[in-house]
Amino acid sequence: MNDTSPNAERTYRAMLLGRSGAERLKMGCSMFATARTLVVAGLRSNAPRASPATVRQALFLTFYGRDFTETDRAKIIARLAGRE
Repeated sequence: MNDTSPNAERTYRAMLLGRSGAERLKMGCSMFATARTLVVAGLRSNAPRASPATVRQALFLTFYGRDFTETDRAKIIARLAGRE
């Protein structure tokens, strides 16, 4: 679904491209930090007693789980579990 008018989309794109690379990077980092905070809050809401390792594992799976093979995912999850 796209409810943005082409004119508004062009204006927004021009505004973004008018920023420096450093400003755009800072915006992206801020958006990621916000997304991470929201995911952690959701995880804690669903499992308030989850250990820090369990939260790390869930974060990994949420953000990067589909980027790895099942074998690599299992290795990463095992590694995250060991960092208590």
